[in-house]
Amino acid sequence: MTPERDAWQRWCEARESALAAPDSWLGLAGLYWLESEINSVGTDVCAAVVLPHGPGHLGDVVRDGDPLRWMPLGGEPLPLHTDRDGSPTLVEAGRSAFFVIEREGRLAVRVRDLAWAERLSFTGMERFDYDPAWRVEAEWQPLDPPQVMEVPNVTGELRSVNVAWQAAFRVSGQDVVLLPMSVSEHGTFFVFRDATSGRISYGAGRFLNTDAPANGRIVLDFNFACNPPCAFTPFATCPLPPPENWLPFAVEAGEKRPR
Repeated sequence: MTPERDAWQRWCEARESALAAPDSWLGLAGLYWLESEINSVGTDVCAAVVLPHGPGHLGDVVRDGDPLRWMPLGGEPLPLHTDRDGSPTLVEAGRSAFFVIEREGRLAVRVRDLAWAERLSFTGMERFDYDPAWRVEAEWQPLDPPQVMEVPNVTGELRSVNVAWQAAFRVSGQDVVLLPMSVSEHGTFFVFRDATSGRISYGAGRFLNTDAPANGRIVLDFNFACNPPCAFTPFATCPLPPPENWLPFAVEAGEKRPR
């Protein structure tokens, strides 16, 4: 087994473990946009944030400052940090949990059912076999001037992304480029779709995380192409592939459409 295939195998095992865990994307039970200053949380269907388990009124999420506050009934207030600058504050209550996300200036509470595996059966992911031909070394080219890419998400909103680089490569005699969603010293993130999208792979495209570019080159190993969270839950806010990243050929590598 080559080092690349061995790394892929470990990645596949880690993906399976993450998707089977209590905090899996499969366990999301709701996404509630915060519109009021005081937002009730509980299993009551009239609550602003409805939990899958627990009392009818567990407490309130209060929007009267930054950070927000969690006011549990009969308990001590807790500051609620969003995911804007990193990991959000997680509130666990028995078999329910929630945290606050921030998207384009809007706030929402994302709810988890920590006992989701009792009602759903996760049987693993289907994927293409590892193919070294889909480990592509691309040129990392600067864009002068940089361009603005309008990226839609599954909620219908557009986000403007400034793009200063592109990955240029050749497949089956075709010259193509991919534009990154984000670039850092830790790695590069792409969202793309291809001719398998909607047939074999997830219709809304796939994600690809790579190592950081070096010496004017970047390795695009499409064997690591994975389904976005919105392939597993309607409560995700995934970016969709911009038209610039619609590849005209089939990338028969990475994860297939979830069952």
